[in-house]
Amino acid sequence: MDAQTVWKMAYSQLEIQLDRASFDTWLRDAVLLDHQQDETKQVLVVGVRNTYARDMLAHRLYRTVRRVVSDVVGAPVEVRFEVHRLRAASGEESEEMPLFKLLAQQQAASDAPPLPLHQQMTRPQRPTPVESELNPRFTFERFIMSDQNRISYEAARAVAEMPGAAYNPLLIYGGVGMGKTHLLQAVGHACQQRGQRVIYIPSEAFTNDLVDAIRQRTTAMFREKYRSADVLLVDDIQFMASKESTQEEFFHTFNALVTFNKQIVLASDRHPQQLMALEDRLRSRFAGGLVVDVPAADLETRMAILRMWAQEKQFELDEETVYMVAQRAPKNIRELEGVFNQIIAKSKLTQQPITMNQAALTVERYERPRQRVTLARVLDATARYHNLSLEDLMGQSRSGPINQARQIAMYLAREITDASLPQIGEAIGGRTHTTVLHGCNKVAADMQKDDELCTAVDTIRRQLFKHW
Repeated sequence: MDAQTVWKMAYSQLEIQLDRASFDTWLRDAVLLDHQQDETKQVLVVGVRNTYARDMLAHRLYRTVRRVVSDVVGAPVEVRFEVHRLRAASGEESEEMPLFKLLAQQQAASDAPPLPLHQQMTRPQRPTPVESELNPRFTFERFIMSDQNRISYEAARAVAEMPGAAYNPLLIYGGVGMGKTHLLQAVGHACQQRGQRVIYIPSEAFTNDLVDAIRQRTTAMFREKYRSADVLLVDDIQFMASKESTQEEFFHTFNALVTFNKQIVLASDRHPQQLMALEDRLRSRFAGGLVVDVPAADLETRMAILRMWAQEKQFELDEETVYMVAQRAPKNIRELEGVFNQIIAKSKLTQQPITMNQAALTVERYERPRQRVTLARVLDATARYHNLSLEDLMGQSRSGPINQARQIAMYLAREITDASLPQIGEAIGGRTHTTVLHGCNKVAADMQKDDELCTAVDTIRRQLFKHW
C-alpha cells in the first residue's frame, strides 16, 4: 500500500473519530508531504495550514493520529507535522511531491465536464454521530438559584471550577423540566471557555454511537473519542437500563476517565439506587460521587424565572400577572416556558399589551388537563385502598400491612408527584429521605415477583388518574 493511500484511509477514519470542531480546525486541509522509511522505522510527514495547527496536532492529538495511521499500515508508524506553505515557499518540494499531485488532480477534476444531474445526486445519509452541541441559553448566569436548588447549583459550580477534583462523578437527579440539563450544560460551557474538550451527549445518542461503531468496526475510535474527553456530560442516564452492551462500554469509559482525573457529570430522573435495571457496578459508581437533587421550583423561583424571560424578550408583565402565572401554571419549568411563550405570542399577534384575564385564559389551557396529583391525594387513596386511616399511615406502627401500605404511598408519591424525598418523608410522619428511598426501592424490587403488590399499586394509580 503506497503512502498516499495510507494517508487517505487514515484521514477518512480520523474524520469519523474526532469531533467535528476539532477535525475542521486542525485536520481539514492536511495533506501528505513525504514518506520516509529506513530499517528501523517509517515516518509520514503531514502538512497542515499553520503553526498553531501543527503544535496542537503534535501535542494534543498526536497519539490519536499515530494510532490510526499505524492501524492502517499494520505496523508502528511515526507522524511528523509541518506547515506545508513554508516548505513550498522554500523550494524543497518537487513537482513529484504528493501535495502538487493532489492539487493537479483537483484542477483536472474541476476542468472535467459536469456529470449528469442524476449522477450528482446522492442518497441522504445520517451524519456521523458526534456529541451534541451545548445550548447557549443553558449557562450558570441564566440559572435562577433558590434555597431548594442551592446545593445542586453550588455543586455544579464547584465541578466547573475544578473539573476532576471537586466531585467526581457528579450526578444530578430530579423530575422532568426541573433544570438538570441546564446545570449539566452550564458545567460544559464553563469548561469549554477554559479550552477543555467537553462532550455533552444524551445516553440514547451514546447507545446509537456505539451501535454504529460496532456495525462499522470502529469501536477503537469510539473508545478513543469518549476516553480522550476532559469533561463528559451524559444526560438521561436512566435510558441505559437494560442495554447490556451500552452499560458494559460505559463502565469501562467511566473507569478510564476517572483514572485520569477527567470529570464526569450525569443527569437522571431518579436517584441511582432507584435505577434497578442498571448493573450494580454502575449504580455503585454513580452513588460513589456526589448525588444531588433538583426539586420543583417554589413560587418565588418561578416568579423570578418569569421576570428574567420577560426582560430578555423585552416584554412587559406586571407583578400581578407574574404572580398569577407562577402560581397557577405547571411547576415544570419547561411547561411554564410554554405558557409564557403562549402569552407573548397572543400579545404580539393582537398587537396589544397582555391583560390579567387574557393571561388567565392561557394558563387555564394548561391547568385543566394537567391537574396535579398532590401528596395528600396519594396518601388518601393509599389509605382508602388498604382500609386504613391517615393516622395509621403516618403513624409509628411497624406492622406488616401498615408498613407495606406506607411504602406503597412513598413509591407512588415519588413516581407521580414532583415532591422530593425529604418532602415525601415529612408528609408521611416526618420520616427521613433515606427511609423514603428504602421504601421506594423495596416496592420496586418486590413488584418484580409479587403480582398482588403490582395489582395494588396499579389500582391506586388508576384511582388517582381517573379524574384527569
